[in-house]
This record gives sequence, C-alpha cells and structure tokens, in this order.
Amino acid sequence: MNEPVLTIGMFVFGLPRMVYDDLARRAAWRWGESERFGARAAAQYLGPGEETISISGVLVPEIAGAFSDIESLREMATSGEVWPVVLGNGQVLGDFRITAIDDRWRNIVEGGLPRAVDFSVELKRVDA
Repeated sequence: MNEPVLTIGMFVFGLPRMVYDDLARRAAWRWGESERFGARAAAQYLGPGEETISISGVLVPEIAGAFSDIESLREMATSGEVWPVVLGNGQVLGDFRITAIDDRWRNIVEGGLPRAVDFSVELKRVDA
C-alpha cells in the first residue's frame, strides 16, 4: 500500500492519487514599531504572524490521479471549512484554510481534455 505524502483534511496527496512536486512553507512574526525622534524606531514583539503553505505539481491522469481530485479540493475550499494539514510522517502542521487553487491544462487532446494539469494549492494557517 502506498503511504500518503501529505493530507489536507481527508484529502490525501500520494500515489495513486495526486502527488505534488513542490511544497513551500512561509512563516512570519509581527513587530509593532513606534517612531522616536533622533533614534531608530522602538519595536515590540506582537506574536506570530501569517503562515502559508503552497503546494504545486503536475496531475497526469494516465499515470496517477484524476480530474476529480482538483474538483474535490475546490469543493473543500468552497465549503469554507478549516482543515488540518499533516505530513506523511505524522507531523501536524496546523489548521489551514484553502485560499486559492490554480490549474493549467497542457497537451490538450481530442475531446478537449488535457493529458497533464499543472496545479497549485495555497493554504493559510488559522488559529483555533
């Protein structure tokens, strides 16, 4: 049996479904600043800031995955729900909402379907 690479809620990335090629994770921290005359601004740490994950890859239905996988992710995004994101090794990255899904069809064949779909999924962390 194939192990998952990553899950968003109940959606599993990993063979035989969609697999991503690239995952980018960005975390920021917030600092408030107050201007001071004749000196650098005073700064105070305000806490964690925005955390995002970007997942991208290529869906090739003849090899792995189906067009319905992207539609499943779109339905999850449309629901407005927050989803736990978990790596295949069990590491929980936190609760995220899906903020954007992009797909680009390539190598269009008879019937107007693509042989490959480049996709990206953007996620933004949500605190409980």
